Amino acid sequence: MSSIQYTRKIALVDCNSFYVSCERLFNPKIRKKPVVVLSNNDGCIISRSNEAKALGIKMGEPYFKAKDIIIKNNVQVFSSNYSLYGDLSRRVMRTLKRFNSDIEIYSIDEAFMDLSNFSDQEVEEVGKEIRNTVLQWTGIPTSIGIAKTKTLSKVANHIAKKKQSGVTSLIGVENIDPILEKIVINDIWGVGKQLTKFYQKNGIYNAKQLKNKSNTWIKKCSNVLSSRTAMELRGIPCIELEKTSSKRKSCVVSRSFGRRVEKFQELKEAVANYCLNASEKIRSESLVAKAITVFVRTSPFQRNFGYYSNSKTIDFPIATNNSIETVKAAISILESIFKNGYRYQKAGVMLTGLSNESMKKNLFSSEKDEKIKKLMRSIDNTNYRYGRSTLSVASAGVYKKWNMRREHSSKIDTADFYCLPTIKA
Repeated sequence: MSSIQYTRKIALVDCNSFYVSCERLFNPKIRKKPVVVLSNNDGCIISRSNEAKALGIKMGEPYFKAKDIIIKNNVQVFSSNYSLYGDLSRRVMRTLKRFNSDIEIYSIDEAFMDLSNFSDQEVEEVGKEIRNTVLQWTGIPTSIGIAKTKTLSKVANHIAKKKQSGVTSLIGVENIDPILEKIVINDIWGVGKQLTKFYQKNGIYNAKQLKNKSNTWIKKCSNVLSSRTAMELRGIPCIELEKTSSKRKSCVVSRSFGRRVEKFQELKEAVANYCLNASEKIRSESLVAKAITVFVRTSPFQRNFGYYSNSKTIDFPIATNNSIETVKAAISILESIFKNGYRYQKAGVMLTGLSNESMKKNLFSSEKDEKIKKLMRSIDNTNYRYGRSTLSVASAGVYKKWNMRREHSSKIDTADFYCLPTIKA
């Protein structure tokens, strides 16, 4: 009778073409069609379906460059809808936590999970169960790679994406070299462009070569992070699972405008909206800000209209997350840095000096503060239930002509009942 083995097992769960999958979830008609999702202001391609990849459409390619291929092949195009993607990401992560609360949310569409409590023999089946559950509960397809280290789980995930089962486990594989030999150096987690050039210059073209390179050479010629990567490829854990997310130190909300902005009123509306967004974010994490910065700039590529860039920071008398206070402070800053005659391309707001919101009252506290907290809570709850900007402030405007260009928006809102797909029997 074989003995049951328990070793360290890290799974990387990665949502397949996440932004595309989110759009397909609410539009089943495009399930088998080539689909791309664009970045802010419909600039570049940031997500592609497998069908779009097969047509040769590249990641990060400007939309206008790929337009001929897109039109010729009837590729479905969508503007980015980050509120939808964020909502579905939270649902996926909540589903993963049902299997193990020890997860590290690595990005909007990736998470590391600790599966060490499952035996070596059953871990691949557990991976398949996780994948099926996420697909059933959220509608988002995933790929899962399982290995002894985080770097190897990335390698396993890379392989899983090309498999029909969508799951690959490297647990129990004694000779991993033939697998690593097929992984090119720039596909290794943590190896960027500059490091790729350095490795290739020194005859290291794949993961197997890096794994088998001596630690002495790596430490001497590169850095500690490279040594850590090589150790992880050998199956020696060096990068721990970050189960608790550290509190943010600042919160930035900035956008490029859909068209150039010249009027103060429009710039004021944009800055007010960014303040509301930033204040809502820090309230959701029970944080307060000590200072606020507002910055504006024109396009550096349109020198004939004159280039202008400026910013200013002011401290709040008492650290706050009150939207009304942040908007008031931001507008006063904007009045001092705004200059007529310029065509503004971008503006932003940054809340800094973030700290935990204290429940204790201080010398300057009043009954009004408690009422404002209740007001903010009511606004957040209403906007969460009925969609962002359902409740806003007058200075944030209504028409928002300065908003990002989103000509291909699906306008899907998870708070809108009428956005749900309908099934005709």
